[in-house]
Amino acid sequence: MLTVIIVIHLILAIALVGAVLVQRSEGGGLGMGGGGGGGGMGGFMTGRDTANFLTRATAILAAGFMSTSLILAVMAGGNSKPTSIIDEPAVQQQPVAPAEPEGPKVPQAQ
Repeated sequence: MLTVIIVIHLILAIALVGAVLVQRSEGGGLGMGGGGGGGGMGGFMTGRDTANFLTRATAILAAGFMSTSLILAVMAGGNSKPTSIIDEPAVQQQPVAPAEPEGPKVPQAQ
C-alpha cells in the first residue's frame, strides 16, 4: 500500500512541476498558451481558457500532492511507540582496574 501511494505521490509531483512551468507568468516564462487578444493562433483554446484550465489543474494537483503527503506522514509515524529512558533499567558497568602506565619504570628501593 505504501509503495502505491509513493508512486502516486511522485507522479503528482512531476505533473505539478510541469503544470507550473507551462503557465504563463508576468514575464512570459515558459508559457505555451496562445497569444492575447484576437490575433495569433485563435484556435482551440484561447489564452484565457488555457490560463483557467492550468490554474484549475494546478490546484487539483496541489491538493492531491498535499493529501498524499499527509497520508504518507501518517503511515510513516504509525509504527513507532513512545519510549522513555526513565522506564529502562540502568546499565551497570563493572569497574575496570587501572592499567599500568607505559613508559620508563622508576626503580623501587628495597
